[in-house]
Amino acid sequence: MTFGKAINAGLRSALAEDPKVLLMGEDIGQLGGVFRITDGLQDEFGVDRVVDTPLAESGIMGTAVGLAYRGYRPVVEIQFDGFVYPSFDQIVSQVAKMHHRTRGAVTMPLTIRIPFGGGIGSPEHHSESPEAYFAHTAGLRVVAPSTPQEGFDLIRAAVASDDPVVYLEPKRRYHDKSPVDLSAPLRPMGPAAVAAEGTDVTLVAYGPLVKTCLQAAEAAAADGVSIDVIDLRSLSPIDFGLIEASVRRTGRLVIAHEASRTGGLGAEIAATVTERCFHWLEHPAVRVTGFDIPYPPAKLEHHHVPDLDRILDGVDRALDRPNSLDSLDPFAAPRPLGTLTDQLTEKTGGA
Repeated sequence: MTFGKAINAGLRSALAEDPKVLLMGEDIGQLGGVFRITDGLQDEFGVDRVVDTPLAESGIMGTAVGLAYRGYRPVVEIQFDGFVYPSFDQIVSQVAKMHHRTRGAVTMPLTIRIPFGGGIGSPEHHSESPEAYFAHTAGLRVVAPSTPQEGFDLIRAAVASDDPVVYLEPKRRYHDKSPVDLSAPLRPMGPAAVAAEGTDVTLVAYGPLVKTCLQAAEAAAADGVSIDVIDLRSLSPIDFGLIEASVRRTGRLVIAHEASRTGGLGAEIAATVTERCFHWLEHPAVRVTGFDIPYPPAKLEHHHVPDLDRILDGVDRALDRPNSLDSLDPFAAPRPLGTLTDQLTEKTGGA
């Protein structure tokens, strides 16, 4: 089953199980959404439960707040990640704070679906990584599935939660296929998962980059480097227990994400692990991220999004092996190239 179909199946399950669940968004009904994630659901459940809305994200979110306040479980689709900002005030001022503001009397069982990240060649405002805004906002849960099974599991758990959930969908993985158990029981959203076991380096990622990190682990294994790949699943809260246990075994940490480097999730993970695991670390934590620029045009995004070479170069840095930053250190002694960085050096000239 594809990633997109798995999310569709999870939404269908939630709609069938609870008559208070309804979907709202731009073109999600007759069209089935721009990515066809809600395809067929309006025909099956009707126009009162799969609602085509005006092109007004603030209005969509405000309406969803009112519905959640009255006991419904709205699932809102933001068509593209860059379109979420008109609704940002509603999310941080109302959605995130209502439960606290009412001393627990009112819950906000509201799920906000946001296709995020790059890799599909979209124009401006259609490929962004806004996850740090929401992870920084107290009162929100933030999750990002990495596989079709996780897509199915996490959307069901998000809709069933009494907390507001920002559900980030890696849009460039919509067509990835893998087996999905549609009879799987509900799983909690919070725990991270070990995607691949290793002993030399802990590599943490989420959403679209988990697949790339697994490819990096496979490539590194051919060079005798064993990588422990951790799929965060939840970005708020973060399962630091699993990360810390891994770092105490490996002594080295690399974090990868598409979002900009400054103020990103990687910085928070690096800081927290350093505080809690300082005496186990053999090397400072390494971040492999997007750059501190507005998301670039489609023809340049492959330079912006961390790829296999950049992640392997980050692993080399954590292992104190020759890497792309060596040429930036005027005091570094010449060292022979390691096999993990050969391809990157050929591509970039060592820069």
